[in-house]
Amino acid sequence: MQALLTPHHSLALLGGEPGALALAHPANATFGWALVLAGFASGALLGLGFHREGFLGGYGSLRRRLLRLGHIALIALGLLNVVYAIYPAPASGTAAAAVAGIGLMVGGVSMPVACVLAAWREPLRCLFPIPVIALLASVIALLSGGV
Repeated sequence: MQALLTPHHSLALLGGEPGALALAHPANATFGWALVLAGFASGALLGLGFHREGFLGGYGSLRRRLLRLGHIALIALGLLNVVYAIYPAPASGTAAAAVAGIGLMVGGVSMPVACVLAAWREPLRCLFPIPVIALLASVIALLSGGV
């Protein structure tokens, strides 16, 4: 059975030559995979204690929920960076591409950091606007840049 979208077709969509991988936004690819790796590592660390009922205050505690959110945010935002890396719009070198790429990277780091810090000290939840604004700016730049 032949795949619906072969590497040859996807390269043509990106304007590349068959046999050569053309990334529209290569920095986001590397960055995204690094976030996924960090997400897997943080999940492994959290997994060391999940079997204990009272671990980090119990399954429903705010602390444990925030740490789970941070772990999942690393993986999800990492994969979003990878998807953006292969997406041809906005055109590389434009202001929209810079805002989108940097916004995804800032959001990818600051969201899990805000989760961990808020789990450590609840008043630090005031940091959440940083990743939210970065990610909103990124999506707005994507939408305005030719999506």
